[in-house]
Amino acid sequence: MSRNITQKSRRAAPSLALALASSAVFVPSHVFGQTNGQATQLPSITVEGQRGQSYTVREASQTKFTAPLLDTPKTVQIIPQAIIQDSAATSLEDVLRNVPGITFGAGEGGQPLADRPFIRGMASGNNVYVDGVRDPGGQTREVFNLESVEVIKGADSAYSGRGSGGGSINLSSKRARLGNFVEGDVGLGTDHYWRGTADGNWQFAEHAAFRLNVLGAKGNTPGREVVDYKKFGIAPSLSFGLGTPTRVTLSYYHLQTDGMPDYGVPTARKAPQLGNAAGILDVDRSTFYGVLDRDYQKTRADIGTLEIEHDFTERLTFRNATRYGETLNDYVVTNPGDGTVGFDPTTNTYWLKRGTKSRWQKSTLLSNVSELYGKFETGSLKHSFNLGVELTRETNKNASYAVNTRNGSACPAGAGFSATDLDCTPYLNPNPHDPWTGSINRSALNQDATSTTRSVYAFDTIDLNERFQISAGVRLDNYRISGDYLARGATNPKSADGEWTMFNYQLGLVYKPAHNGSIYLSYATASTPPTISGGDQESLSAGLNELKPERSSTIELGTKWDVLDEKLSLTAALFQNERKDAQIEVAPNIYEQAGKTRVRGLELGVSGQITPKWNVFGGYTYMDSELLKGAYDGVNEGDPLANTPKHSFSLWSTYAVTPRLTVGGGAYYVGKTFGGNQGTAGGGQWEVYMPSYWRFDAMASYRFNDRFSVRLNALNLTDKVYYKRTNGVHHADFGPGRQFILSANLRY
Repeated sequence: MSRNITQKSRRAAPSLALALASSAVFVPSHVFGQTNGQATQLPSITVEGQRGQSYTVREASQTKFTAPLLDTPKTVQIIPQAIIQDSAATSLEDVLRNVPGITFGAGEGGQPLADRPFIRGMASGNNVYVDGVRDPGGQTREVFNLESVEVIKGADSAYSGRGSGGGSINLSSKRARLGNFVEGDVGLGTDHYWRGTADGNWQFAEHAAFRLNVLGAKGNTPGREVVDYKKFGIAPSLSFGLGTPTRVTLSYYHLQTDGMPDYGVPTARKAPQLGNAAGILDVDRSTFYGVLDRDYQKTRADIGTLEIEHDFTERLTFRNATRYGETLNDYVVTNPGDGTVGFDPTTNTYWLKRGTKSRWQKSTLLSNVSELYGKFETGSLKHSFNLGVELTRETNKNASYAVNTRNGSACPAGAGFSATDLDCTPYLNPNPHDPWTGSINRSALNQDATSTTRSVYAFDTIDLNERFQISAGVRLDNYRISGDYLARGATNPKSADGEWTMFNYQLGLVYKPAHNGSIYLSYATASTPPTISGGDQESLSAGLNELKPERSSTIELGTKWDVLDEKLSLTAALFQNERKDAQIEVAPNIYEQAGKTRVRGLELGVSGQITPKWNVFGGYTYMDSELLKGAYDGVNEGDPLANTPKHSFSLWSTYAVTPRLTVGGGAYYVGKTFGGNQGTAGGGQWEVYMPSYWRFDAMASYRFNDRFSVRLNALNLTDKVYYKRTNGVHHADFGPGRQFILSANLRY
């Protein structure tokens, strides 16, 4: 069946200089001559067609955006549901592969096995939102209930409050709407892949509807056969007052997973002679160091939301959203990088006594957001505004497990181990089927923290005339945290607390040479409390109140154009991100907030239709990153930042060969990426990095009729062996190998 789909966005450009110098190329000459002193009023545009086929997005889902993306003076990239579906993405990491400049960090250094995106060189796992509300906790997020994923790049605390200065990610959820439809998708693939989703919407009254999304999935990680997973999810939503001035939506999201966690392969720091040029142990992609009889990871997320919207007039709306959520991340995983390595000369074999990591993390969130937004005029000035208040309370309880081995694979005495040491395996050829019996007991909490945030914010886009706009935003956050923590090596918990009031702002000037293009200059700030400085998770430590928040700033010069009858969006931006006041060790055991980093770069993007048959989405990011001020004696100063490749590129494209047959594919490039600030410029003792790589995907779909279609996806088509992340010290994680997935889609 067909129905209306509102177009919502655009992105990227071939060259900033070309776009700035040659704007007239994209603008019909008559546009400049027909304004008559009045701003041109554009009609709304809709597309008739099958649900999910559009790659163009004009507006963000968040009401904090007071202008269309074309006129927003910031780099914003939105991945619509069509790309999520066409590319067979199943996780947030899969989706963000289409956004160059974002990498994912490994779980280490107090960070859990969970989503850890880095945006413009800064850890941004604490900057993930669902429908504009913060989504904390150690999670690996699913896509079965998503309409789109929105990425804001650069310092954006005016939008999102406390957080790193790299940017933020907003997940836009599916919700009940008027009309009736049912859609099911079932996929089978190699590596025991099975995935089924169902999406149904039923209008049961003139202004009320119910929607239900369900997920069931299981499989193995391609190329790492014993790394498996199972998932179940359900997401109902119930809406009343649809199509009326007062609308109420009640929604719930549940996801649970159970699988074999994977800490990849060790770096070569404990046996440099066995490493490759990247400083990683030279073993095959299938090499797995875990123990199937012991290791596990189970996660759960339960989130309920009540949202109320009321239109006072056509130009003034009030919105209130209340959310309660609880997440659990529970695992025991083998960390081969923390194990002990010994050499047995009698067998000429290196042996590993496995190390483990474990976590039990339970997080809760109670949040209320109230917003008043709309439009008004003051004389000749036209305003589009948003005023808001946010009240949030979060708790974070962390514990680890005491893992005791009673029976396992014995360690050879010839390798320097004692006769009582168990849980050993050949270092270069580990056996995940090694026997293991023992006990896994949860220890006392090593952190029990509660934080509260009280925020007020205001945004306004002001049309000065038909050529110039000013976009401004301010936010004031009062953030408090208190609780108990257990310092490393200590047996008794200590108490800590802190409170900070943070003011942030953004200001942008937009020049519109034509209705379909803009050129902008913007500046924005961000604040990162000491509790999440350098990481993604809130943590307590001694002397919190003596520290101040890190400060970040972004200056950006860019341009955006909607061309080819406004069906294709091109964007380009030059930017500089700076972070300062990071806590560093300036002398042995003496710490100051003197750390400073800088990232300079270029963003190019493209999205939409080149022709009615040809869709594209992608971009290129160049980042020149540098640690300007690091630890004492200048160690690592001048090095590139971790998780910040200099070059990255992505392009996903589809072409309708016939009205029924569509083919497409993706090309992704990530340049050399350090896992830690330890490059050669700083004279580090070893250099660990992820080598650059290309990855290619392909797809073909065939639509038998308006209700039934099939799709074949080939992921990592050339079976490229590459590393997708490393923490630079302990371990590196392989990217998945080649996988084929055949899916059938049925809709009514």
